[in-house]
Parts: sequence; C-alpha cells; structure tokens
Amino acid sequence: MKKLLILTCSVVVSVCFSEIVRAQSDAPYTEGPVWDITMVKTKYGMTDDYLKAIAKTFKGASEEAKKEGLIVDYKILLGAASSAQDYNILLMTAYKNMAALDNAREKFDPIGRKLEGAPDQQRDAAVKRGEFREILGDKLMREITLK
Repeated sequence: MKKLLILTCSVVVSVCFSEIVRAQSDAPYTEGPVWDITMVKTKYGMTDDYLKAIAKTFKGASEEAKKEGLIVDYKILLGAASSAQDYNILLMTAYKNMAALDNAREKFDPIGRKLEGAPDQQRDAAVKRGEFREILGDKLMREITLK
C-alpha cells in the first residue's frame, strides 16, 4: 500500500511538472532583461542643459552600477516630442531580472552618496534638474525575444 501511495504521488508530481514545463515552452517568446524606463519632457530650450546635468548623475550612477554588476546596461534615447504633452527623452536602465530590484536602496544609495554627496545634496541636485524637465512617467517592462 505504501509503495502504491508513493508511486501515485510520483505520477501526480510528474504530470503537474510536465504541464508547467509545457505551458512555459508554449510561449511565443523568451524572457530577457527588465527595463526601467523614465519618460522625460524637457522644458523649451533646456534639453542640452538637462543632458549636461544628467551626464554626472544618470550616466555616472549607471556606469558605476554596471561596473558593480547591479545593472546590465543603460541607454538614453532622444527624439522629437509628438505633442506638447509628450516626452522627448527616455532614460532606460536594464536589470538582469526582477530579483535584481530587491533591496534596491541598499545597493544604489552608496553610489548616489559617492557621486552627489549626502542626501541633502542629492535632493538639491534633483530640484535643480526639475528646472530643466518634467518626469511624465516611469515604466518597468521586460524585454522579450520572439521565437
């Protein structure tokens, strides 16, 4: 009886596992890195000033995070806004997976302190950047590769 119970449990587990594996393999894509995307609208005539401001903050922090293995990549996209309410800059940061975002403050706060100083100094720099731009939104999206 005990052997029958073990055999039955083994069959049930095998069937459940095969269903999970089959369901995953039916996806028309494979999962890639997770991108944090910030949509920025610069104020009229202030795009170059904003880009100069983020050369130290966004670029500097991204380079340091990449060197420490906290991020996979980062990109800045610049283009024309399609309307007065649209963004013209995308700030994009790629993480290996969702788990890479766990305990983010513990990982990234030291980089901010290294580049911009104490939290008060970081806040002052953020307020200054606000003179150049407006953040329209932020999205977390997964990159996929179609099969």
